[in-house]
Amino acid sequence: MKILVSACLLGRKCKYNGGDNFNPAIAALGKEHELIPVCPETAGGLPVPRVPCEIIGGDVIDKSGVSRDREFRRGAEQCLAIAEKEHTDLAILQSRSPSCGVGRIY
Repeated sequence: MKILVSACLLGRKCKYNGGDNFNPAIAALGKEHELIPVCPETAGGLPVPRVPCEIIGGDVIDKSGVSRDREFRRGAEQCLAIAEKEHTDLAILQSRSPSCGVGRIY
């Protein structure tokens, strides 16, 4: 099985603050499955570290008031292209993230 995974969950230092969200249980899935790490924010061209962003009224704005919508959308498109190219079976993405989260996001 091929699993698309938020890179921060696998220990990549790609969060806005230069950190990660390493999850050993998710990393352990790599023993039996192919894990495909992605970070939509860095894929869209945002640096590490970076000013944190929120989705406000459907647009992505950083805490300085600068629109980062274009970078977020570009990163999402690139990650979708990777998922389609790799024929992934599942996606495990970081909750509450403005780029990966569903439901409650910032």
